[in-house]
Amino acid sequence: MRSKPNHAGIRVRHGRSCKTHSGGTCNCRPTYEAWAWSLRDGKKLRRSFPTLAAAKGWRSDAIVGLRRGTMRAPTPVTVWEAADAWLEGARSGTIRTRSGDEYKPSALRGYEAALRARILPDLGGAKLSEIMRVDLQDLADRLLARGLDPSTIRNTLMPLRAIYRRAVARGELTVNPTTGLELPAVRGKRDRVASPGEAERLLGALPESDRALWATALYAGLRRGELQALDWTSVDMKSGVIRIERSWDDKERLFITPKSSAGRRAVPIPGVLRSHLIEHRLRTGRSEGLVFGTTSNCPFAPSAVWRRAHRAWAKEELKAIGLHEARHTFASLMIAAGVNAKALSSYMGHSSVVITYDRYGHLMPGNEEHAVALFDAYLAKTATDAT
Repeated sequence: MRSKPNHAGIRVRHGRSCKTHSGGTCNCRPTYEAWAWSLRDGKKLRRSFPTLAAAKGWRSDAIVGLRRGTMRAPTPVTVWEAADAWLEGARSGTIRTRSGDEYKPSALRGYEAALRARILPDLGGAKLSEIMRVDLQDLADRLLARGLDPSTIRNTLMPLRAIYRRAVARGELTVNPTTGLELPAVRGKRDRVASPGEAERLLGALPESDRALWATALYAGLRRGELQALDWTSVDMKSGVIRIERSWDDKERLFITPKSSAGRRAVPIPGVLRSHLIEHRLRTGRSEGLVFGTTSNCPFAPSAVWRRAHRAWAKEELKAIGLHEARHTFASLMIAAGVNAKALSSYMGHSSVVITYDRYGHLMPGNEEHAVALFDAYLAKTATDAT
């Protein structure tokens, strides 16, 4: 007969047909349930193991974890419930980004779409506290096997990272399963970039009413929403800067503040852009309100702007460029002009110069040809100095 273990916090569990239930000798393979009391949660943490040694080991670790605060009772909240609560809090502004700013409506729309399409169908019913790193790794592997782009996979997990980060910060969980995941590398795509001469030809082919808008995209690098929200009070011709203080959200139909402090910035006005802006002001006779609005208070429709530009460029047999690609052109022109990465990062509204390096590093001086020229020049100089 197998002896009953005499260990505190551990209970032997026999099978239903085991003879021990009728006072006989054990004829099953018992399991061992270990438990530890969580004073903070006011409940027991329980777990079953196939061996007594495993049960004893877990209980010992659990007692230490509960004492140190690195373990607590599982939360009954499901991933679905946690996601709904997080989205509601983020929309109301009570839940914010790590920098303390409110989430932009466009970011929340992307988060919600990712949750509804790819997270909740698989994991929504599971308890938030029961999700393990291997569950999320399996999800990422399945998404990759389905042919999703690596950037899409990373973006899919972003809202889940935010949900778990908040749960851990609030002490609701002690482990964040979104850390340490092995995700596919995101390889940056080379975007369409216009040369200085091509940019001039593209502008020249446009209707006069649209030239200043596209010139601001090409020579100041403003985002589409920033172009839509740009007000004449933010265009300081005397100081030679455009001050970016807000953006326009097409879906919500409202003006929004930049998602980070870096989004509020001053962008220099080069001479070629100044000329376009002055001509635009004289032509429209408007010095107040929106710079490129269909009226002084109604932002332009990007689709209409694109259709007019596309027709004009097709007529002149020029390769079309988008507003976002025009922003990349601005970055490339600044780099070619010798503007340093830190200044460019500020003009682009990047939260870190690392983003600028990752996005535009391939355009910056330092490529193989440039590096070799610098290296050879250095060696030649040292050889001359030594003689």
